[in-house]
Amino acid sequence: MSSSLFTLFADQAARVPDKAALVLEDGSTLTYTDLRELAGQFAAALTAHNLSKGDRVVVQVGKCADAVALYLACLHSGVIIVPLNTAYTDAEVGYFLDDSQPGLFVHDEGRTPLWRVSRTLAALGAEARALTLVEQAVACDSSDVAAICYTSGTTGRSKGAMITHGNMASNARTLIELWRFSDRDVLLHILPIFHVHGLFVALHCALFSGATILFETGFETGRARQLLRTTTVMMGVPTHYTRLLGDAAFGREDCATMRLFLCGSAPLLAETHRQFEDRIGLRILERYGMTEAGMITSNPYEGERVAGTVGFPLPGVSARVRDGEGRLVGAETVGTLEIKGPNVFSGYWQMPDKTDESFTADGWFITGDLVTEAEDGRITIVGRAKDLIIAGGYNIYPKEIESVLDDMPGVDESAVVGIPHPDFGESVVAVIVPAKGAAIDAAKVMAWVEPRLARFKHPRHIHIVDALPRNTMGKVQKAALRQLYAV
Repeated sequence: MSSSLFTLFADQAARVPDKAALVLEDGSTLTYTDLRELAGQFAAALTAHNLSKGDRVVVQVGKCADAVALYLACLHSGVIIVPLNTAYTDAEVGYFLDDSQPGLFVHDEGRTPLWRVSRTLAALGAEARALTLVEQAVACDSSDVAAICYTSGTTGRSKGAMITHGNMASNARTLIELWRFSDRDVLLHILPIFHVHGLFVALHCALFSGATILFETGFETGRARQLLRTTTVMMGVPTHYTRLLGDAAFGREDCATMRLFLCGSAPLLAETHRQFEDRIGLRILERYGMTEAGMITSNPYEGERVAGTVGFPLPGVSARVRDGEGRLVGAETVGTLEIKGPNVFSGYWQMPDKTDESFTADGWFITGDLVTEAEDGRITIVGRAKDLIIAGGYNIYPKEIESVLDDMPGVDESAVVGIPHPDFGESVVAVIVPAKGAAIDAAKVMAWVEPRLARFKHPRHIHIVDALPRNTMGKVQKAALRQLYAV
């Protein structure tokens, strides 16, 4: 029996054939039947390009219905999709092409055709629509790779995480049940689809439950407020929620049909969490995941959603927290999170040594995230292990300092990094964005910090800036800050 991820979509297409699957910005709609047939035509186009099960297709395209159909066609054909950020330069794309050796590179108009077999998405779409759709999906087992997703490469050469049909199917089924998705839902989709959050989590939860997707190419506060009035679920990153709160007119009347706001990809400030609940009356549900494992933890759908935490391990996912010596740590003690479960990827593409380094001898995946675990099992992210600052022999966790700074009146947000220091090894640098109209300077910051943090945690350098550098998913680019403020 096939374990192809495509069958989860095909089952819904057969169950709700005439239901709207995608509603585009111009108001046009693709039903589940439309999307199923278009995916079948794209599958025929892949076959026409001599692509078969296990071959790779590198995809660097903007957000559109054809991009979704191409993704589904890859699942349909057993072809491995390699999604790339649309902001990557030719040099960056060249590395991914050389590493993955695809049978086809699909890109947008205006992009250099960097590979020996390249097509624009528009050209491939025209080819697909001229072909008879492929009805029968290729049989895939749960261990077959469905996607290769490259990590950011902030700690070295980018690694391609091999994510299987089984990894994603288990995650999708769990999240649909955990977050109560059904064909009655309407999802506001405002995320890019080259990333796990938008391509896998959002699309899978909706399409594999028969829900309707309002498919937006970007985020604009006024339009989002309008769309929320007919929406039941929104998945966003912290920036989306701060922008909504920044609109004084945004209120409960905009969210009368909403049942769930989800947030991930970057930490949500506890203050933003509280402000949103005060304004709207609903608590944002924070969860935590990563490229190599999809979703790992979630705050509960029913029960307390604690601001600043990412909830409990998903059903079927085991978690443990260990120190640098490999010893299990006690409750509320910082350590590195390690996980096991059907969602954990199968390894890094053509990097067996990196794969081995990422798993313990007894088979647990080392996430690299520093966390604390409460007595009841609730997880709080402290930071990345690579972001840990060691100054004068002391371990300093940036998140602790950032929490203190973010509580300071007049501070909008902050980021803390370590830079090399000749005596202490590293020194603490705080980069602060003041709230609009607030007068913040280094002296005021230090006066705030003094009674709240041990002296060894005090920032040695303070920079006041207009905005923090972020990637497309809203994560603060700490590597860029370390490079910018190194002295």
